[in-house]
Parts: sequence; structure tokens; C-alpha cells
Amino acid sequence: MASYYPPVAFHFSVEFIGISNKKNDHQFQSVSGLSVDLETEEIAEGGENRFKHKIPIRTKYPNLVLKRGMLIDSGVITWCRKALEDFEIVPVEITVSLLNEMHESLQTWRISNAYPVKWSVADFNAEENKIVIETLELSYNFFKIID
Repeated sequence: MASYYPPVAFHFSVEFIGISNKKNDHQFQSVSGLSVDLETEEIAEGGENRFKHKIPIRTKYPNLVLKRGMLIDSGVITWCRKALEDFEIVPVEITVSLLNEMHESLQTWRISNAYPVKWSVADFNAEENKIVIETLELSYNFFKIID
């Protein structure tokens, strides 16, 4: 019997390095956008009509999207508002860590030069009984996986 079990996706933490994190600023409901694509360019070879050569160009990273219940007193939201309202853009490093049952990091993604490009709050509806969710969308240069 194998002793390996795949890690669960619901136990993780997010840390904004360089921002004064308040008490719950590292707790998020979901994280998406940890993916990378390799862009290619097609080059046709003269006389070869069966295929085109695909040459790797660069890597491409989508925006990082973080969701959580809305916090009123948040250092991260203050940082976002300064960027989006006052155009004071200060890129930061972010770590997203997948945790085990002992709250130890199994794997960490270190996101480089992240800054906010969108902040939204879920719709208010008097006919529903749910938490207000805020969504942060961040642009970044790249990430490195740290074991």
C-alpha cells in the first residue's frame, strides 16, 4: 500500500511580501492563474509544404486571481486602492504556499513583481444570504516554484 496521498487544494496561504499584512490578509477562498504557456512562432521552410517549424519565443503568464470574503481593515486592499485610485503602483513579491495537515509548506510559488489591475466586489442582493466576496486580479512577471 502506497503511503503517498495527493495534497488537498483547500489548505493554502498567500503572503504579500513588503505590505504590512493585517491579521487575516493571508487568508483567501481561492487562487487561480498559476499557469504558464510557452509562446511559439511558426516559420515556413521554403519548399517544405508538409509542416511549419514551431520555434519557442517566450513564456506567458496569466493574471493571478485571488478571492476572499471582503475585509474592511486590510493592508492588501489599501495597497490595491493606492494603485487603482491614485496610480501609485508598487510591485511586490507574493508567495502562495500549499500546506499539509501540520500547516507546513509542501510547495511554494514565488510570484515576482505583482501589482493590481482589477479589484471587484460581488453583487449585493437582498434575496440571497451569502458573504460579500472581493476579487483581486494581479498582473505579474513570472513565478518560480520553491520546493
